Amino acid sequence: MKICIQPVGDVDDEILKFLKKKLGDVFGACEILPKMDIPTYAYNFNRGQFNSTLILKSLPKVCDIVLGVAEVDIYADNLNFVFGEAELLGKRALISLARLRPEIYGLPPNKDILKIRALKEAMHEIGHVLGLTHCENKRCVMSFSNSIIDVDLKDWKYCEKCLKKLRDRGIYLKI
Repeated sequence: MKICIQPVGDVDDEILKFLKKKLGDVFGACEILPKMDIPTYAYNFNRGQFNSTLILKSLPKVCDIVLGVAEVDIYADNLNFVFGEAELLGKRALISLARLRPEIYGLPPNKDILKIRALKEAMHEIGHVLGLTHCENKRCVMSFSNSIIDVDLKDWKYCEKCLKKLRDRGIYLKI
């Protein structure tokens, strides 16, 4: 399985390289695509945020899974914000680093925290693309995150129950 990371706008290169390494280790192959512009039509002036669904739909379908990575604040439907969004059993997923950064919560910048949070959200949204829904196990990466506290509580890996669902679909990961 090949994962392609699609930078959407200017994205921290260190985070992209970290995701490439970790996702490549898990899924087998990963590459970083050339940066694409953030679709201007996805910006909601009333909210001061970008619509994640519109960005998601703008991602190219060039690999088995395309993971868009953006730095802008995103929202979906009637939610105040989202950390990411994905096409269930589709080809595309999107994460935003904006609300994963410690400094948005009044803390000093910390690349190590940002990297692990980005990995958790990437694994979560890729899990949706692979057909996984939200898991009731709060430690599983497929657990729903309503806040950064929820992100920090969970692991970056799928629980045994979620791994079994993937294996039942013929998807074997190196976790």
